[in-house]
Amino acid sequence: MSLSERAYHEIRHMIVRLDLAPGDVIREDELQTTLGLGRTPIREALQRLVRDQFVTVIPRRGMYVSGIDVSELGLLYETRATLEPFAMRLACVRGQQHHWDEMAAALAQARTRSTPDELIAIDRRCREIVWEAADNRFLTDTLDMLYAQSDRLWHLYLGDVADLHLMIDEHREILDALQAGDADRAAELIEAHMRAFDEQIRHAVQRRLTSPLAG
Repeated sequence: MSLSERAYHEIRHMIVRLDLAPGDVIREDELQTTLGLGRTPIREALQRLVRDQFVTVIPRRGMYVSGIDVSELGLLYETRATLEPFAMRLACVRGQQHHWDEMAAALAQARTRSTPDELIAIDRRCREIVWEAADNRFLTDTLDMLYAQSDRLWHLYLGDVADLHLMIDEHREILDALQAGDADRAAELIEAHMRAFDEQIRHAVQRRLTSPLAG
């Protein structure tokens, strides 16, 4: 991994986890100190984050962490709902047993007392394994960016989201379909998984907006 690639993933992680919250000013010198990297990889990473819409440039004012426009939730969902089932179908054809063994091992880490962050990390690892099995780097790069945007929403509204253990159960069903080579079932399950997430986030947003404390 290049220095700029490392900087991209570490800064994006800070944005997704809300260490850099929507509207925060991006300060290159602080990032250099925090990450222990030079100016060039930081700037290259920020340029990429601008393209991926995690960072916004305002002329003569600077760089800011992009806000989350709830009106675009539908666009995010419909894009992922098209690409994720396609990735599942490719994974069914191209995946090897070691992929499904890795996915089973990831799911085995889930415990009754696992924290939300631990469960989300398992969810992401399961997705990454499927993307690896699909073996299409253009698709993987796009899904990685879209997942990160969804992950940021998840962290922003985490307190309003239902029990994340249900998500792990859904991945176990997906794994069964992948191991059986049932592409239609795997695609159907991931679409239902994302639809449930989309509905949970929409309800959480609506509750936040209608709360007596809103505004």
